[in-house]
Amino acid sequence: MTLIHRSLLRPALGLVSLLCLATVPFAEAAPEPVRSEAVGQRVTENVPAIPPALLERLSRYQNTRQAMLGGWNRDGSLIVLTRFGDTSQAHRVSEPLGMREQLTFYREPVNVAVASAGGKPGFVFLRDEGGSEFWQLYWRDMETRETRLLSNGKRSRNEQPVLSSDGTQVAWGSTERNGADTDIWVADIASGKRRNVLAEGGAWYPLGFSPDGQRLLVMRYVSINESHPAEVDLRNGALQEFPLEGGKAAVAAAAYGPAGQGIFYLSDENSEFMQLRQRLPGKKGSRVLSSHIPWDVTLLAVDRQGQHLAFVANEDGVSRLHVLGLPDFRPLALPELPTGVIDTIDFDAEGKRLAFNLNRADAPSDIYVIEPGKTSLVRWTKSEVGDLDPDVFIEPTLVRYPTFDTVDGKPRTIPAFYYRPKGKGPFPVVVSIHGGPEAQALPYFNARTQFLVNELNVAVLVPNVRGSAGYGKSYLLLDNGMKRKDSVKDIGSLLDWIARQPELDAKRVGVTGGSYGGYMVLASLVDYSDRIAAGIDIVGISDFVTFLKATESYRRDLRRAEYGDERDPAMHAFLTGIAPVRNAARIQRPLFVAQGANDPRVPASEARQIVDAVRGNGQDVWYLLFKDEGHGFQKKPNIDYFDAASVLFWQQHLLK
Repeated sequence: MTLIHRSLLRPALGLVSLLCLATVPFAEAAPEPVRSEAVGQRVTENVPAIPPALLERLSRYQNTRQAMLGGWNRDGSLIVLTRFGDTSQAHRVSEPLGMREQLTFYREPVNVAVASAGGKPGFVFLRDEGGSEFWQLYWRDMETRETRLLSNGKRSRNEQPVLSSDGTQVAWGSTERNGADTDIWVADIASGKRRNVLAEGGAWYPLGFSPDGQRLLVMRYVSINESHPAEVDLRNGALQEFPLEGGKAAVAAAAYGPAGQGIFYLSDENSEFMQLRQRLPGKKGSRVLSSHIPWDVTLLAVDRQGQHLAFVANEDGVSRLHVLGLPDFRPLALPELPTGVIDTIDFDAEGKRLAFNLNRADAPSDIYVIEPGKTSLVRWTKSEVGDLDPDVFIEPTLVRYPTFDTVDGKPRTIPAFYYRPKGKGPFPVVVSIHGGPEAQALPYFNARTQFLVNELNVAVLVPNVRGSAGYGKSYLLLDNGMKRKDSVKDIGSLLDWIARQPELDAKRVGVTGGSYGGYMVLASLVDYSDRIAAGIDIVGISDFVTFLKATESYRRDLRRAEYGDERDPAMHAFLTGIAPVRNAARIQRPLFVAQGANDPRVPASEARQIVDAVRGNGQDVWYLLFKDEGHGFQKKPNIDYFDAASVLFWQQHLLK
């Protein structure tokens, strides 16, 4: 199976960033009475009623949709994930711009779907309950229209499914055995019989079946900087790891080539960036196929017939698609693509067409198809943008601002996407900080951002502070462990940059972010309350020590690799010292905290403790909890309410 999702390349983890703080006394204020309200699955504290006029104004932006690729069916149709009700579900599209036939009808969203292009018509998909991320794996038979559970159906996390080329087998990672380690399981699609083929301990994920279905490429994930590729012989269970140049590297994806072509994979061996490499059978070392590209290669796919290899490079946040003819690796002609981000690529069963989804800053994600060697671009979906004129959407400018340290004697610069409203200003500013921290803010379409810029004349800045992916592994390591607070200093430098821009109002700056970005919001408010007007923390970390104790056990060691091991006394003291909840007296600005009750990554206790601590300062703190959500919000009514509440918060605390 050649379908590759960006989300499958590196396991989704938590997020973070910090800063060092000294306690500064403030006069205590008498706390205001807490106004609580429960409506269905929503619980709020101190959130005012949303004005009907605001709801109506927002609704035009809230009814945008997107389409995500689930892969080719054998009959040449596509599986597409999109939302027509309250949650994303699987659909089939049979021709360019054809109707979307809905195939799944669940209250909970379908998170991932992978189509079977080479076998029995159908697809596998993942679904959880209430955002718990204990995804279960299902097979949907498109002939019988029956759905069958393939995983154990119990409290286990099942993820990253890959199908064999003939569509008879599926492999995936699961915590079924002990709840902490991710093993690899393989199931026979026809019978549903499954078996644990790898239980070595740690976090293992499948990458792809061999063409004959008898071997499986796998990866042991340690951190974003370290992973170990290997091969499992499915006939006898033998595991063989591949040596990496330099002994340690990150590997993002791998796929078998046609006979004699060995294995293609993405790795940063002896390189700052993820490169496309080829490892030939019986030979030492590997051959670099993308050395001319000084950026990360993020996706790769080999067609089932062994004719083509496709890969995507992330060039400063913009995706560049490449297709090579095999076996001579000759570059093939391609059409000119719109500027945007490609997240998924998949060849059809015959290897004659390549489908991919493309998300642009001024348009939601849609699916396009090309034929390698030809210059025609065929659009298969056209997602709605509500009752809006797409011409009003603002595309960002990529800017770089100097921060506090130097590189080779010159100031280090931090990249940021800048959404500037029309007019002269001075504009209020919202700084949106991504999670991860091993993630990268990309110029995706965001209806909430477009509303702020177009309707409220708010400038939006989206920085990629140190520790972000996409700029080389040295940059990625700059915030690890004891360096955590340096990424927060990058926000301080951004505040300096804002103050130097005549069209921006440095007295009206808000910060928002989710997960690790939520931590960054809280840490920035601790350090820069005198320069920030208000903040919105979404499922954020408020204390790394309590977070590491409470996050799900299958994630704990993965997060320690990034944040530090709280069991070490020196690291425990450091993490305690920089915890926003322990420095809450320094947060002297209004705060809005939003959380999902079922969050397995950043438990709801992280939100509760920061709400209580900052409220104890006498600050205005809004709190929103969804009982049917997890690490972020996926159901449309919940998303709509959060959007409206966040806009109201900015209106009251940033725009006045």
